[in-house]
Amino acid sequence: MAAHLAEPIPSRLLMWQRVREYAVPPSMIENASARRAAGDWAGACAAARIDVDLDLRAVRDRHGTELASRLRADLRRLAPDLLRWHMPRTAPDGRLRPGLTLCLARYEAPGRTTLRLVVRTPPAWADAGQRMSLALWEGSRDDPPAYHPHPHPDRRFRLDLHRHLWDGTRSAGLAGRCWAPLTPHGPQGRGPGEHLPAALPEHWAAEAELLLRADGRPPRGRLTVRFGARGHGVFELVAPDDTHAPVLRPVREVPSPRAAAGLPVLPEAAARPLPDLELLRAGLLRADRLHPLVAEALAGPAAVRALGSGPVRDPGPAAAAGTDPHRVDCRGEVHRIALRDGTLTAVDHEPAQLAREELLVALGGPGLPCLRAIDAVHRSPEALPAVRERLGHGDVTGALAVVEGLLGPGAVLREGPLREALDAAVAGRLDQGLFRAGLVPVPPAALAAGPVGHRPRRERGLPPELRRKRSSRARPRTGLHL
Repeated sequence: MAAHLAEPIPSRLLMWQRVREYAVPPSMIENASARRAAGDWAGACAAARIDVDLDLRAVRDRHGTELASRLRADLRRLAPDLLRWHMPRTAPDGRLRPGLTLCLARYEAPGRTTLRLVVRTPPAWADAGQRMSLALWEGSRDDPPAYHPHPHPDRRFRLDLHRHLWDGTRSAGLAGRCWAPLTPHGPQGRGPGEHLPAALPEHWAAEAELLLRADGRPPRGRLTVRFGARGHGVFELVAPDDTHAPVLRPVREVPSPRAAAGLPVLPEAAARPLPDLELLRAGLLRADRLHPLVAEALAGPAAVRALGSGPVRDPGPAAAAGTDPHRVDCRGEVHRIALRDGTLTAVDHEPAQLAREELLVALGGPGLPCLRAIDAVHRSPEALPAVRERLGHGDVTGALAVVEGLLGPGAVLREGPLREALDAAVAGRLDQGLFRAGLVPVPPAALAAGPVGHRPRRERGLPPELRRKRSSRARPRTGLHL
């Protein structure tokens, strides 16, 4: 009988599995929820590593008491740990999408000015710690954040139409707004109008109608749906009359890139399936590992326990888990490894024997299993994937807790990749602090491009007509190029 190979797990789901394990640790959820329940919204943001860059008194003085009251009410409803849970992320490490400005809520101020409550992620060179910032965007280009690559709210990533992804009082609406694809990989798109999904998700039409109404457009019209980094499709929301439910269908004639850039964009929260449902269906996540608000919204406490009570699927071949580092099988005997004066030491060997064995290792000979185990703990970060994942997602406290559980409290790390990883995390936090304080005179990307004040001209060989079109300020801001 031929062997049946198991279907490989998509790399995207493996990424989301690591994100759900390390990006929002239970301690963050517990601390943020406790402070939010006590009415301390600023403390909840601090527990979720979100910096607050707005002043309610200044908002009241500038825009009035009514708007300040609405903003304060939304801040009290904000569940910052839930917001971090649903933030867009990038492959393959699952970190926060860098340089993003995402709209959470919109406010109509006197004088027909629209204010937006936004959350921002730092650029990639300053994303150590995976911190976010909360601010009020007033539509002014005079005072953008220092060196932020995209200070304006992104049309593709917006949560003002999906408050259930950050509002703790509306999290129950997640069950009616989320979806999972019928196929394991979901709809994919690779170009304008190419490789469209065979069957559009049923809820896209309702989401498209909400989008058009929120943007002040007629409830029937065209919009764009992004399928990936470059793929997109143009769709049209049509209905015979107002008594019929609208239907979303691909347009017959694909518009020009310039015309497509001016169309509304269906938010990613509506266009993408919920990764939590995919993980649960694939057996990669237990339901009790979900965020409490997400678990309660999807199926209720009892149903969630039943849904995720089975064993978690093995994600595939991985590094073998190490045994207890404090017990080592050394030449037929079980020896102990413990801390002595802050150093991990093989306590069942005499100091003279350890000195001889260390000299033998320095000369190229084989070392004792106890010494090899100590060296592996310090010099093999591959044996500590949990530490590296936590450091990557900004959970330095959790990473240090893992190291203390492995080596013991007060241990002194020797030179090696593990110590270098911890030092790099500290240095990255310094870069993030300099970015927050605006103390970096020139961003690293500009330094890599050339001398200060020099901007490379990639259009030098283009015809004058095409060069004028690219440099025109009237051209819509888009990632598409002719």
